Amino acid sequence: MDYDVFDLGDVRLQNGATLPDAKLAYKTYGELNADKSNAIVYPTWYSGQHDDNEWLIGEGMALDPATYFIIIPNMLGNGLSSSPGNTPPPHDRARFPHVTMYDNVQVQHRLVTEQFGIERLELVTGWSMGGGQTYQWAVSHPDMVRRILPFCGAATTSLHNIVFLEGVKAALTADAAWNNGWYHEQPGIGLRAMARVYAGWGFSQQFYRERVYEREPLGHGSLEDFLVGFWEGLFIKRDANNLLAMLWTWQNADIGRTPGFDGVEEALAAIRMPAIVMPAQQDLYFPPEDNEWEVSHMPNAELRVIPGAWGHFAGGGLNPVDTKFIDDALKELLAKDA
Repeated sequence: MDYDVFDLGDVRLQNGATLPDAKLAYKTYGELNADKSNAIVYPTWYSGQHDDNEWLIGEGMALDPATYFIIIPNMLGNGLSSSPGNTPPPHDRARFPHVTMYDNVQVQHRLVTEQFGIERLELVTGWSMGGGQTYQWAVSHPDMVRRILPFCGAATTSLHNIVFLEGVKAALTADAAWNNGWYHEQPGIGLRAMARVYAGWGFSQQFYRERVYEREPLGHGSLEDFLVGFWEGLFIKRDANNLLAMLWTWQNADIGRTPGFDGVEEALAAIRMPAIVMPAQQDLYFPPEDNEWEVSHMPNAELRVIPGAWGHFAGGGLNPVDTKFIDDALKELLAKDA
């Protein structure tokens, strides 16, 4: 096991349910300095785990373990932290309670403060749902977070994004083997169908038109090879109930529901730390227009669009050009006084 587990005890969730004996899996990179002033939180994304985030960490990069103490907390539901697939009855499988972005950040805050005694974070950053958690950190703990850089994510899930996720959910749950969540073997047909639906959204029309999947670093021999090798390969190794639990979290993401706030505009206005918000130019479910609206309500934020054809996966660490663009922005933001 290449990660640690923080025991949370019984956690009362935002919707009133209790998640008993909850666990938060996490991994750290680098060393916490003496005054505990070099910490960064870098949450995971939909279906991703801590090792899927490691592409943005390294020597000479903004997230350099020689300089910073980087904490990657695994999102609740992702199979390592408490999830439908690893929680004992009666809260297992289809009975796993609904978890919000707010809940995720609350338990991450406990990890940061109780386990490490950290009072200030130099940065919170993340891709996709990691970007959503980044926004939530800024709203829930504004006095603690010095800077944020969410990329290919959003402060609240748009109606169009919810519709996309309904298609993903329908494909998965249409498999009779899913059995309303009470399966004993993974619903393989549903997982593969879900991957096919996702494939039309994760990359842009230009990406497919120009057959970028045939070039390095992907290097697939055909469209079908890409659909099977990349997309089905991504989801077939995941647990269906875990995916559905995280999907609910995604669909219900909204910083405007943070206790003490009356809607998303008020919550965005409270994000006063320096921020660079980075959508991808052709992201089909977190489009730049949505982030542009968010930034217009944030007093100290800049919109910086990731150019190119990779769509949402511009933030996935697969394309070196996009990785450098994100890393350069992180370096610039970390150099700013906050």
